[in-house]
Amino acid sequence: MDKVLFEITEDQLETGLRGYPCGYCVTSFVDPLKGLLYVGHPVSELVGQDPEDVISLLFFGELKKSPDFIQDLRKRASLSPKTIAAIEALPREGHPMKFFSAALLILGMIEGVNDYREDCLNVIAKIPHLTAVVINTHAGWGKTPKLRPELGYMESFTELLQIPGKEKLKLEQVFRLFNILHYDHGGGNLSAFVGKAVASGLEDMYGSLAASLCALAGSRHGKANQDSLVFVEEVLQQVGENATEKEVEAFLQKKVGMGDLIFGFGHAVLKVEDPRATVLYDYADRQYPNHPLVKITRLLRKVTPRVLAENPKISCPHPNIDAISGTLLTAAGFGYPSYFTVLFGLARCVGVSIQIVYERIEARGGKGTPIVRPKYIYKVRE
Repeated sequence: MDKVLFEITEDQLETGLRGYPCGYCVTSFVDPLKGLLYVGHPVSELVGQDPEDVISLLFFGELKKSPDFIQDLRKRASLSPKTIAAIEALPREGHPMKFFSAALLILGMIEGVNDYREDCLNVIAKIPHLTAVVINTHAGWGKTPKLRPELGYMESFTELLQIPGKEKLKLEQVFRLFNILHYDHGGGNLSAFVGKAVASGLEDMYGSLAASLCALAGSRHGKANQDSLVFVEEVLQQVGENATEKEVEAFLQKKVGMGDLIFGFGHAVLKVEDPRATVLYDYADRQYPNHPLVKITRLLRKVTPRVLAENPKISCPHPNIDAISGTLLTAAGFGYPSYFTVLFGLARCVGVSIQIVYERIEARGGKGTPIVRPKYIYKVRE
């Protein structure tokens, strides 16, 4: 690749480093028109695969059935009783993402081996069990049953969750879709960048992922799915499930006029509807067409882009995955918004951990990337 020299101007500072290349990502990238691709495969074409096969694609760079890899993951899948007991002793106050981050640190303290590749495989294998313990404990749903490694990745997770009155089959299908669609999202999203930045100081996999989850927890990142559901519920309450497009448009115009945010729409890279959202919209329309929240998201999908397109500052007025993911989870029986970001973290730990392996032991001919150290220019406060 040719070297490109350019001068940084003042208006390019304090912009979140948006658009500035600083490395390579070997797992995924986002195309403005095609959406998210895992190792060159559009993610919308992967949702029919087993989760373990998609994880294998991200880890090895090749899409194929790998019985040995699946068996290896299943051998690693169970948490130790000591880890479970320590997680169950954590305080339940506060948002569950803090609980989740603390649980990852505990896992590293007790079961970490201080080898990025081995710890990556262990995290990927154990994260469904860990997440189930986190949710069951934080929600007060009781003890997590013993894991059955012979079950599939999301089948096992669904069985472990002690959701009151759960319907396993419906939940498993939705969890599987949600999980595969959230594994990775390029190298520069906040959670991936933070995790890799922390690992660049040679922090272990677990501390790096705990930091990554803290980055994911904010409303500008992973918590957006929770905030988007709150927005959909507000629209439903204000206009009713049988509202017309004109009524929804009037409501949105009022919100925009007041300067309120319209959650679930827009994307930093995409210029079209997020293909991941398209997958979930289609599934929701097939399985839950008459659910009140699904009916509202269907209307918002039609109306919101044309309302937002009136603002010349908005480059992408189309739905992103957060516009529908919380609604689908709720319609399927997982009506617990405070745990939506935890489900996001369950998936995203896969991609971030694999990216950390690349940057620590594969990049630059095996030397790894140097410690992250951007330059900041001193400025006198005004």
